[in-house]
Parts: sequence; C-alpha cells; structure tokens
Amino acid sequence: MAERDPDTDRQPHIPVLLRPLLAACAPISGVWLDGTFGAGGYTKGLLAAGADQVIGVDRDPLALEMAQSWAGEYGDRLRLVAGTFSQLDTYAEGLDGVVLDLGVSSMQLDLPERGFSFLRDGPLDMRMSQQGRSAADLVNETEEGALADILYVYGEERASRRIARAIVQARMVEPITTTLRLAEIVAACLPRPKPGQSHPATRSFQAIRIAVNTEFDELAEGLAAAERALRPGGKLAVVTFHSLEDRIVKRFFQLRSGHDANANRYAPAKADVVASFSLLTRRAVAPDDQELAENPRARSAKLRIGLRTAAPALKLDLAALDVPMIRQKGGRR
Repeated sequence: MAERDPDTDRQPHIPVLLRPLLAACAPISGVWLDGTFGAGGYTKGLLAAGADQVIGVDRDPLALEMAQSWAGEYGDRLRLVAGTFSQLDTYAEGLDGVVLDLGVSSMQLDLPERGFSFLRDGPLDMRMSQQGRSAADLVNETEEGALADILYVYGEERASRRIARAIVQARMVEPITTTLRLAEIVAACLPRPKPGQSHPATRSFQAIRIAVNTEFDELAEGLAAAERALRPGGKLAVVTFHSLEDRIVKRFFQLRSGHDANANRYAPAKADVVASFSLLTRRAVAPDDQELAENPRARSAKLRIGLRTAAPALKLDLAALDVPMIRQKGGRR
C-alpha cells in the first residue's frame, strides 16, 4: 500500500471497498469473522448490514485496546480476539463469512513509534504484533545477498543489490535504527522521483515489512484457515493492495474453484476437481470514482470474493499458490 502524505492527507482510517463487499455478500447475516480488525471499519459495516455477530481478530494489541472505547455498544454481537488470521479456524467454526483487509492500517502508519512510515522519523520497527524480530534487527543482521533477495522478491525492487550493498556499508559505520535514515540510504541509490511518482523507499519498506511480519505465509495460511472455518454457503472476501498478495488470493480462488490459472475464467470447473469455492467475483473489483474521491488510499485496492461449497477443505500448497519464496542460501540467480 502506498504511503500517504502526512501534511495533506491525515484522514481517519476508512474501510476500503466496503460498499461493493456488502453488496456482493448480501444479505449479511449470521456470524462473520473480521480477520484484520484494525480500526473496526469492516466490523461496524457488517454489524450495521445485519450480521448477528462479528468476531474481530487482530495481531496488533493497539487495535484491540483502541476498540475498548466503543466495542461495548454492540454487546454480545462483537467479540474481540488477540491473534492472527492464519489461526482463525481455532477461534470459530461454521462461519457465515470471513473478511480480510490486507492493507497496513492508517493508525499504524500515523504513529511514528511503530516504524512503518518513511515519511515520519521513528524507530525502525514495523512489527504488527509488537513482538519478535524488528525491522532494525533484519536490516542490521541480514547478510547482504539475503537482504537483496528480500528487497527483490517481496518489494519487486530492481535495484535490490545496489540498495543492499549501501545498507551493509552504512550499518558498518553505525547501526540503522530509524525510519528516516533507512529511507535516506535507499533514496540515495535511486533516481530522484518525478512528480506523481512514489517515494524511492516505497518498495524497500514494503519488502522489509512483509519479511518482518511473514505476511505472505500468513496470508496463505489465513486463506486455508478460512476454507476450514466457513460453512457451506459462507463467503470469503479479501481486499488486497499490491500485485504480489493479489496474485496469491487470485491463485487460491482459481485452484479452489477448479479453474486452471491459464484457462478461460468462464470455463467450467475441471471434472476431476471437487471445488471448495465458487467465484462470486469473476474478476477483481476495483474502487469506483466515488470511492477514489472519498478515499485516495483505495486506488490500488482489489476485492475478490468466493462462496464456500460443501466440498472438504484441501491441503495447503504454498508452491501451488505462487507464494514468493526467499532462498535460504545464495542469491536469486
């Protein structure tokens, strides 16, 4: 997800693609699980649309702490769970719906002390759970070749080797501990951006954040957990913000609906595949002009929705989902 300018765009968190999500999943009823609770935007929308109960899950303790000021208004209709959506099938079963919004929340970006933003100086952290290895640990301890691979595979950064080399040289002088210092090191390796182009550090920060939070593995595991937790007729709605995560979601729905990745998307399911999902969205849903005017953050968002069938859940295969992998030894090539 692209960074917002803190001086011109300090709007509160707005749930992205909520209107088309609710319309495609209507009627909303029963028990839903919001696996990326955040500021509660999707949860509030689901409850207002008719959900009997929403289970709000988040790995960030700050999100659940901030919700305490309003969660009580919903009584038993809202249950909050500290955890990861990769484990969502351990929190509930027989669900009527699961929604996952994979973007970094505005409240995380807006707090310098969380270390997600290259637009605000703060400690180089990026941990969504506020536990475990931080971005500073990764940047200062990872071997140059492996660091280049992280930048290239997770951030699609073509200058990954040059940036990794610059990071290693800089940390030999002094450990890299702040967001602005890392952003300056990265920016010095790349051409000055033209008007309208993203900040030079965008891809590198994305890659490091994904690595710190194991986001792609978490996504794949979360999709499989939703498959196990949903009842027949239940809906899985996923909002993505960049091509790599959208590719995983698209591939998951292709495989689970029996559609080969290279086949016509309107072709019937293969005869030898028992589909565990049917597709409610034949192609990704993008924000309309109204939403883009209301919320520029939505510009890169895509929504995909699947309907759970009665077929048994399938075994998760990370390679089949095209989950980006980092080699443990050696370089990319």
